[in-house]
Amino acid sequence: MIENVYQHFRKEEQSFIDSVIGWIRSVEDQYTPYLTNFLDPRQLHIVKTIVGKNSDITIHSFGGYEAAERVRAFICPAYFTPKQEDFEVTICEIRYPTKFASLSHGKVLGTLLSTGLKRDYFGDIISDGSRWQVFVENSTKSYIEQQVVSIGKVAVRMEERTYTDILIPIDNWSIENQTVSSMRLDTLVSSVFKISRQRAKQMIESGKVKLNWVELTRPDFEIGLLDIVSVRGYGRLQVQEIEGKTKKDKWRLQLGVLYK
Repeated sequence: MIENVYQHFRKEEQSFIDSVIGWIRSVEDQYTPYLTNFLDPRQLHIVKTIVGKNSDITIHSFGGYEAAERVRAFICPAYFTPKQEDFEVTICEIRYPTKFASLSHGKVLGTLLSTGLKRDYFGDIISDGSRWQVFVENSTKSYIEQQVVSIGKVAVRMEERTYTDILIPIDNWSIENQTVSSMRLDTLVSSVFKISRQRAKQMIESGKVKLNWVELTRPDFEIGLLDIVSVRGYGRLQVQEIEGKTKKDKWRLQLGVLYK
């Protein structure tokens, strides 16, 4: 029954699907909720698709603020409704000398990963242009505060913040409709960022493109619903809706695009 979900997703996603099936079985067998680490939008889509087939179980998600990209999922019996604190998300602000230094998303993420924690322990990293905040799992807050004392050559201090102190991020996604000949990674990068297919292929093969925050060097990789593609120096795109095919057999897409 549930194993048939494999056919709807990529081969590379099978181990994640196995994890999701395990979480669902645990909730079913023990009648206790399961809280995931932070998921990217594609992973959340997979969880919702699998849980959606089961009327006894519901899924709630929260990443620290309403527009969060990365969220923790709370899988629970249908009668249970979690509170915000059940998601165990802490906001940490990065205190640093803003007059003398600047930070970037890449530098912040690189420093967090250098602590030895995996990407799924961190939610969104947001900035209003000078201040920076990162959403983390409650259980890792103390460890991160101890470990992160500098980002590059900049001395920093991680400080917990309340939900009333959340920054308003300056990132501004624009919604675009595109028609593309295929769902290949190089085709989408070329089409959205107005570069040649050859240039897109070179950038992918040289490690300048990430899919859901993981480096991907295959130009022919098929992009799917809610995938986020980051292209160094150009920005990010997300496949928000796949609207079907045209008479000429091209894909009609609704994309979110964040230009650098």
